[in-house]
Amino acid sequence: SEATAPLYRPGPTREGLYIDQAAHRIWIEGIEIAPPLSPAQYSLLELLYKQDGAICTRDEVVSAVWSEQEEAGGITDQAIDALVRRLRQRIKDSGSDHEYIETVRGHGFRLNQA
Repeated sequence: SEATAPLYRPGPTREGLYIDQAAHRIWIEGIEIAPPLSPAQYSLLELLYKQDGAICTRDEVVSAVWSEQEEAGGITDQAIDALVRRLRQRIKDSGSDHEYIETVRGHGFRLNQA
């Protein structure tokens, strides 16, 4: 009788991709991604989400994802591309056919919610 019931927090009902940044939870088209993304994948997706459709350069990706590494300058384009590829696959595995992460050749990446 003195126990507190757990707080119920329903997921977002909107279409597209939604990130609860406080809880580090992600929903795509109303379905939560489970298991959670790796820390690197989450950092990349959060960066793109915060930019709200603006292009993120590769340098911004390195700063956001590998900021704790002393030699962040040693991160190769292949490492960035592999991270983007893994994140795209995780989004696809959630059942979505939409390409949320767009490569802007010569500039970087952006989140495509449309």
